[in-house]
Amino acid sequence: MVKKLTKHGNSLALVIDRPILELLRIDSDTPLDVSTDGERLIIGLAKPSTRRDKFEAAQAVAHKRYGNAFQKLAQ
Repeated sequence: MVKKLTKHGNSLALVIDRPILELLRIDSDTPLDVSTDGERLIIGLAKPSTRRDKFEAAQAVAHKRYGNAFQKLAQ
């Protein structure tokens, strides 16, 4: 499939057709890894990092312990 880039503000965007998004189960919240081999643009699903997993676990514990305090501080 040959695609052209679309102007998006001061940048260019690659529009991915809905059937491809559905096939790969990708939506606007799906993290993608973009890289190149010097000749090709390579787009793939981003693998969750161990560091991110640890952060989210710590965040869940903090929210469970101090959620009420966080809400009061936010107000």
